[in-house]
Amino acid sequence: MAFRIDREQEIGPQLRALGLGPRDVKRVVLTHLHMDHDGGLAHFPNSEILVASGELKTASGFAGRLRGYLPQRWPCWFDPKPLDLVTEPFGPFAASRRLTKAGDVVAVGTPGHTADHISVIVQDGGTAYFLAGDTSYNEELMLAGKLDGVSADEQVSGATLDTIRRFTQSRPTVYLPTHDPQADRRLAKRQVAAIGEAARSIARA
Repeated sequence: MAFRIDREQEIGPQLRALGLGPRDVKRVVLTHLHMDHDGGLAHFPNSEILVASGELKTASGFAGRLRGYLPQRWPCWFDPKPLDLVTEPFGPFAASRRLTKAGDVVAVGTPGHTADHISVIVQDGGTAYFLAGDTSYNEELMLAGKLDGVSADEQVSGATLDTIRRFTQSRPTVYLPTHDPQADRRLAKRQVAAIGEAARSIARA
C-alpha cells in the first residue's frame, strides 16, 4: 500500500502549526531506522537524536542497504547518540532507560520487528502513553497476542507482545503503534487498552 504525505503533513509543518520550531525540540528518539520512521529527520538538525546502538549498526553502510534500510537518505549531519538500555526493570520490561530526570519518560526494549527495536513510555499522572513504533500493526493484534507478519523474529515478537500486554494490565495504558489508523482517536480520547474487548473484537472478525 502506498501513502502520499503532503509537505504540510510532515512533522515540521505540523509542529509549527502548534507554535513549535525546530530548536524547541531538544531530543528525538527513534524506535528503529526503517525508512518510514526516519523520514522526518531533516526537520530536526538542532536536536539530539537517540537510536539504539545495535539498530544503528544494523542499518548503517552497504550491509544496512542489503537488509532493507536506506542509510543514504539520512541527512549529512546525522550523528545520533547511542541509546543503550540498562538492566533496570520497568514494570515487566527487563531493560529500560530513563530519558528525563523526573523519570516520567522511559525507553524500553521491544525487540521483534527489528532486533533492537525500542518503545517509549510517557507517564502522565496515573496513565502511561505507550509509543510503540512497530511492535504491532494495531492495538487489537497486540491485545489478542497475534503477530502481524512483519517481524524479523516471530518468537521474539510474540514475547514482546506478551510483555506489553502484561504492562497494560498493570496500569492504565494508551497504546499507540505507529501504523494503527485508530491511534490518534485513542490518544484524543485518552482511551486505555482493554484486553477482553480486543479479544472479542478479533474473534468476531
